[in-house]
Parts: sequence; structure tokens; C-alpha cells
Amino acid sequence: MSDAQHGALRVKIDRIEPVTPEINRYTFSALDGSWLPPFSGGSHVQVLIPVEGETRRNAYSLMSSPYDTSRYQIAVRRVEDGRRGSIAMHTEVREGDVLSVTTPANLFPLSKHARHHLFIAGGVGVTPIYAQLHELSIKGASFELHLAVRGPEHAALGRELEGLYGDRVTIYGDRDGTRLNTLDVLSGRPLGTHTYVCGPARMVDDVLESAHSLGWTDSHVHFERFDDLGSTGEAFSVTLARSGAVIEVSPEQSLLEAVEEAGHRLPYLCRGGACGECETEVLELDGTIDHRDDWLSESERATNTVIMPCVSRATCLKLVLNA
Repeated sequence: MSDAQHGALRVKIDRIEPVTPEINRYTFSALDGSWLPPFSGGSHVQVLIPVEGETRRNAYSLMSSPYDTSRYQIAVRRVEDGRRGSIAMHTEVREGDVLSVTTPANLFPLSKHARHHLFIAGGVGVTPIYAQLHELSIKGASFELHLAVRGPEHAALGRELEGLYGDRVTIYGDRDGTRLNTLDVLSGRPLGTHTYVCGPARMVDDVLESAHSLGWTDSHVHFERFDDLGSTGEAFSVTLARSGAVIEVSPEQSLLEAVEEAGHRLPYLCRGGACGECETEVLELDGTIDHRDDWLSESERATNTVIMPCVSRATCLKLVLNA
């Protein structure tokens, strides 16, 4: 298994392949030639991307087969108004380059109890489903995929899956202009069906609304948003109570990244505001918190006593964390 440095694996970029006008697929292997850590369908890694003297930690789903860890594959959508990590991947990373990635984590796993797996995805949201479908296919499980794209030039990944799994894959917005109707897709499903949705926030919200209106229980609906919630905004400072360190958070950094750059540690897992691992107590606040996570409830946000430093920011004169 690869040597880990500071919790990350050193990998070599073996191939970069454009698959749509916005998306490149990257294949990489362990720098030392060993097997990479195992993972399950729905897992992601964080790629440590150097950007103008700073490090961006961008999470990308693993789309390669969980049964072949000689390599990993990810797809990176170029986001022009993001924090420049994806732009650096598209414009600065070359085949043969060496990068660091974290070991895989899975916040979007397959249900072990499902009798039928129903996937709904939008655009690059299909990437975690790649590995999930391969896993289900090997096991002989029942599944289907409904994928919405913005036009034929964005449908290459869907067509690959269509070639592998035939009529179990339906693509909307490709050649015939059909549109995905989540109510139609979710209606009339037998007991034991689980649905998985990954895509833009409005797609996820639409599926959740449709599922609830049809009587689906939350235990049978699984989702992952691929939107980069981002953490750009006005600069602010934070004090870590345990050490007394005062840390400046730049407009292009997340609070978590700033703490790490200063040599301190906070717990984290997804770095996308979804898992709750980095929830941190706020001891003092003179100002407001800009909550951008999917973890805290509205009532918890209103108290301003906790913050998710991976995505949330503050507009404040003073912020002190129990860290």
C-alpha cells in the first residue's frame, strides 16, 4: 500500500482525458507502484491542489472499479467562479505529474437492504454512480440509472454507461430533448426500492420533494450534492481558545484551510459541510456566522454556538472557537 505523508497518498497522473467541454477524467496510480487503498462505490478522495502558494483540498468521487485498486479515476468539472482548484487541475496539471490525495471515504454508500437500486443524476453527479453500478453489476443486483444532461456534448459519460448496461440507463437531454420528470421516475416503485440522487442542489431538492410527496421514507432516499458550496468571502480572523492562536482567514480560504495552513488541526472528513465531523463549538462571537453546510438544523444555526469550518464563514469583529 502507498506510503502516506501527512495523511495523504502520493500518486502519479497516468492519463488526462477530456470527456465533455467542462470535464476531464484523470487516471492515477500509486507513486511507489503499490496497490491503492480499497474503497466501495460512492467513495471520494480529496485532491491536494497547489494554487498560488496555498493548498486547495477538493473532493472528487472515485469512478473507477472498486475491484481494481491498481488505479483510481476521478472526473473534474472546471468551475470558473470557484476557488481555482478545478481550474488548476485543468490548466496546470499534466500527465506524469505527482499529486497527493487522501485515503477514500464514503458518505454516499449503497444500501445493503435494497432489492432494487434507482439512481438519478445530473451532469458530473454521475461520477460516484460509475463505481456503484460496477459494484452492483458484479453482484448481479437490480438497478437502473436516470441521467439528465444539458445537451449531446455533455452526454459522453452517460453514453459510456449506456454501452455497459444497456436499457438500464436512460439519458435525458441528449439527442431527443426529453426532460427528466422525477415524479414519473419515482412513482409506482415496489417495496424495497432505494433511490440515490447526485447532482445540482435543485435536482436533489426536486427528488426529495417528489419522494416525500409520493410517501417515500427518508431511509430509502440517499443523496449527495456535487455543488461546490465554496467558502470564499470577506477576510476575517479567528482565535483558537486552547492555544490562543489568532489566525487570519483570507477571502480565498476556508476557515479549515486557514487553520491547517497555520499548523493547527481540526477534525474533518468530507470537507463539504455534509458529514458533521468538523462541527466546532463557538465560544465567543461578535458578528454573524454565514452557515453554508448541510449538517446543522435551522434551529442549531440560529444559536450561532457551532460552526462547520470546512465551508462556513463569519462576518465578525471577534470569533473564538473551542479548538
